[in-house]
Amino acid sequence: MPELSPIRVAFLLFPNVTQLDLTAPAQVLARLGNTTIDLVAATREPVMSDAGFALLPTATFADAVQPDILCVPGGQGVDDALLDAATMAWVARVAPGATWITSVCTGALLLGAGGLLRGYQATTHWAAHQYLAGFGAVPVKQRIVFDRNRVTGGGVTAGIDFALALTAAIRGEAHARLVQLSLEYDPQPPFDSGSPERADAATLERHAEMSATASARRAERMAEALRRMT
Repeated sequence: MPELSPIRVAFLLFPNVTQLDLTAPAQVLARLGNTTIDLVAATREPVMSDAGFALLPTATFADAVQPDILCVPGGQGVDDALLDAATMAWVARVAPGATWITSVCTGALLLGAGGLLRGYQATTHWAAHQYLAGFGAVPVKQRIVFDRNRVTGGGVTAGIDFALALTAAIRGEAHARLVQLSLEYDPQPPFDSGSPERADAATLERHAEMSATASARRAERMAEALRRMT
């Protein structure tokens, strides 16, 4: 078997990240073979996730090695990250040298705010889909969207599907199938409530009530990001 070419993957790490947006695809992409995974943050101090536990950066904006794959996860922390000058400067610096520029969930909003989705088809979490067009992206309501070297995944759990599809694009479908089997990725959810099209009215109403404050804050941050782009 020929030796696999080396691949370096960099995940952006910021406070209040949705950890599964990062850890799920990281688990898959780590099995690309001959792969280095970096978690890149402003400093090497632990970064608190939205799940209440911290993730430890492996590199900083100042010393991170140029990645082959740039991946931006999502979470409510995106709202602040996309207005942070140091974060956006690092993304702008490494994106041109990356073979793949990717995101999971609302990480697409940060790519959009950086001008990296202008003219590209993209997806994101269903509750944030409305913001894609404002950044010049072409919104597509699919779980995974490939457009040239941009790959975007939908909300949270789509990170696994996204990473398997990216694995197939890089190492071939046979390798991706092997990774899926090794992870026993055979989803059988106990409820059919994973999208607004299938959730019942009561569940949708509860979600709207619970997320009202965060949604209003996000709308403000998106408006500010758009002002900065003009």
